[in-house]
Amino acid sequence: MARVTVIGAGPAGLMAAETLAQRGHAVTVLERMPSVARKFLMAGRGGLNLTHSEPIGPFMGRYGDARTRLQPGIDAFPPAALTAWAEALGQPVFTGSSGRIFPRAMKASPLLRAWLARLAEQGVEIRTRQDWRGWDDQGRLIIAGPDGERAEAPDAVVLALGGASWPRLGSTGDWAGRLSARGVPVTPFRPANSGFLADWSPTFVERFAGQPLKGAAFTFDGRTVRGEAMIAAYGLEGGAVYALSAPLRDAVERDARAVLTIDLKPDLSLAALTDRLARPRGSRSLSNHLRKAAGLSPAAIGLLRETGDGLPPNPADDPAALASLIKAAPLILTSVQGLDRAISTAGGIAWDAVDERLMLTALPGVFVAGEMLDWEAPTGGYLLQGCFATGRAAGLGAADWLG
Repeated sequence: MARVTVIGAGPAGLMAAETLAQRGHAVTVLERMPSVARKFLMAGRGGLNLTHSEPIGPFMGRYGDARTRLQPGIDAFPPAALTAWAEALGQPVFTGSSGRIFPRAMKASPLLRAWLARLAEQGVEIRTRQDWRGWDDQGRLIIAGPDGERAEAPDAVVLALGGASWPRLGSTGDWAGRLSARGVPVTPFRPANSGFLADWSPTFVERFAGQPLKGAAFTFDGRTVRGEAMIAAYGLEGGAVYALSAPLRDAVERDARAVLTIDLKPDLSLAALTDRLARPRGSRSLSNHLRKAAGLSPAAIGLLRETGDGLPPNPADDPAALASLIKAAPLILTSVQGLDRAISTAGGIAWDAVDERLMLTALPGVFVAGEMLDWEAPTGGYLLQGCFATGRAAGLGAADWLG
């Protein structure tokens, strides 16, 4: 029986541990925080989105340039396998109207409790408040715990330390320097699934910060996403924005701005909307006319005044121009929220640093999983699917290497 240490008790690390334990290895999971899977629990507060039901072709397209390297792991543990795994833990799932898959309990905590109980039955030992600090001169792990530092020499190691987003939950990215010093190429971290700054007026912030833009369509760089965004005091955030965050981020980093086009009435054609706006408004104010004739919310009307050149000079006299603005409101984004507020990160261990088993070629016997690797995906189930699948792949890789 080989001894394997898994460092990091998030979804990727726990999945690697379960995979190794099922193959007869003695597994110890080390977690530096006082409790396990903190980011996983945070993600489940608003409804744990495990994965997505869309066909595997477009599903894999969500992973962008990393698709080829992630494909084997997700093919071996696809969304159907992840949902079956959850249901085997007594957590039945359902598919929402958007195609997203959730546990019926809608929370992460029941699933995590059941999972930890099964890991305990499999003999997996989980130790918290254990901080990995690299290797000593003999290649042993340096672990700092409540009783001080010690050195450990397991037969294999799986690193699942996460990226660099939400550091207060444990993913600080401080492992990058340790691996770089050992010859492992690490791509700099960048925010992913993050909000963007916009130059709102004080009046707009005071009235509409915290309000949603529902049923809109957001377009950038030739791609359109239907969904909801949230007006924040600093700018714009939410699922529809996160789905476009990678190209938006690249644009603001390159050009110091990106113009996001928002269709506030995507289910109405330009002609139909123009016809509605051309109807006499009588004594109604422009805001009331937009609310009655076009069905716009107060937040959407406020947004029109903030985008591009604002409302046309004489909107009542030019319904076609007003309709065009509603169908394609240009919002200038000036910057991206930092890593501490991003949901996930791009960057991490370069793919050419690992072999097909997710073992570091510079450090034989050390495997990596989850957000430590250089990949990104939008919210909607793709992030967790990638973490679970790479955790399982790293566990299988370590088991294969151990023979």
